[in-house]
Amino acid sequence: MNLVSKIDEIKKKFSNQILFNQSLSKYSWFNIGGPAKIIFKPKSLNELSSFLKNLEGFKKIKVLGAGSNTLIRDGGFDGIIIKLGKSFSHQSLFKENMLITGTSALDKSVSNFALEHSISGFEFLSCIPGTIGGGIRMNSGCYGEDISKILVSVQVMDLDGKISVINSSDIKFSYRKCNLDSNLIFISATFKGKKESSVNIRKKINSLIERKKKDQPSKIKTCGSTFKNPEKNKAWKLIKDSGCAGMKVGDAYISEKHCNFFINNGNAKSEDLENLVTKVKEQVLKETGINLELELQIIGKK
Repeated sequence: MNLVSKIDEIKKKFSNQILFNQSLSKYSWFNIGGPAKIIFKPKSLNELSSFLKNLEGFKKIKVLGAGSNTLIRDGGFDGIIIKLGKSFSHQSLFKENMLITGTSALDKSVSNFALEHSISGFEFLSCIPGTIGGGIRMNSGCYGEDISKILVSVQVMDLDGKISVINSSDIKFSYRKCNLDSNLIFISATFKGKKESSVNIRKKINSLIERKKKDQPSKIKTCGSTFKNPEKNKAWKLIKDSGCAGMKVGDAYISEKHCNFFINNGNAKSEDLENLVTKVKEQVLKETGINLELELQIIGKK
């Protein structure tokens, strides 16, 4: 389908939820990014399904969550960005130790919700700056825990607007990824934890947050870990030991506190960050023989 041919029809049906040629910079923690041809912000499940059915198989679609692990190129995205809002951030208790959450819910808020209901297993989410949807897509985790350990099932919608439920046991999870089709849109998820006193849960959360403050920079324009940790290695240590700490390209630089955090000092371009990524990969490969793999998601055209 030619998207241009459908724009007038889309405007009529979804005028209040559509943005055209808007900058994506405010949707990324890097504060970088060119315009998207269309940004769609559905207010309901039915509206999302109807929108997708109107596209008649158009597949250049990207769901953007918190933008906490995404570099959007300055050339923008020549397709449709779907931004799920408050209608997809609901949280509810299901049985005494299970939660159902919308996929636009922030990881931290789900951790707090579990705390309020004395359910353990969600403490690590307090340290992850993203949404539940993004967390499932990349099997987010930290300090030895990850999403796959608590996920029961995920409700998804395909690009034809059809809804289905996939059990966690049918998903192949591995380090920072899962095998679900990239065209599936995650709608909601069911999680299972263990009953525990809220006092103990709070202690665990506070301990993790203090550890994060000690290890990682804060209040900066970054998207967190840039590279995945290779097996039996830490990306930050490989970067540091290869002499890359503090390395700069344009207005992008590497944090000296945590060398796997790449930072926009204020006026960096996506090209600066991508060139910095390339320099680090080459330097680490030269010094250690290890080829670092990106954890950061890069979208759009140069």
